[in-house]
Amino acid sequence: MKISQYFAGLVLICCGSVASADLEIWTDYDVSDGVSNVTTVKVDSNMIDKYLEGLRSSWVPANEVLKEQGRIKDYGIYVSELPNGGDFNVILVVRFESSADMQPNKEQYEAFMKAWGKENQEKSDKIVVTYPDIRTITGEYLFREVTMK
Repeated sequence: MKISQYFAGLVLICCGSVASADLEIWTDYDVSDGVSNVTTVKVDSNMIDKYLEGLRSSWVPANEVLKEQGRIKDYGIYVSELPNGGDFNVILVVRFESSADMQPNKEQYEAFMKAWGKENQEKSDKIVVTYPDIRTITGEYLFREVTMK
């Protein structure tokens, strides 16, 4: 009986300290204007190099055009050292200066398509149709950086 009372008291103390530790945005921490679009992908472990080859020929050049046009801040590809260790093993990240840069814009789309070109689009279309055989998109997220004060 005393042991259960001890654990109940310990749980109450832990819950009480969590409740009193609430932080307040812009008082205790800041949130960035920039936003990162993060896509998690589960690639068959023996197909990661093939997937990266496809990204190098399609996703990377498209992001380079967007970066040159000032539409994105940066992008990155991250690969797990443990390809069978979880729900995803590749992460694709596109960083924007602000969420406003993610809004649809006809003029920017047309400028991208002109710079990207029909040949690149056709090449990319051929590559992308092979992806369902080797990968599954497991999630897509929008993240903002938090800076503690």
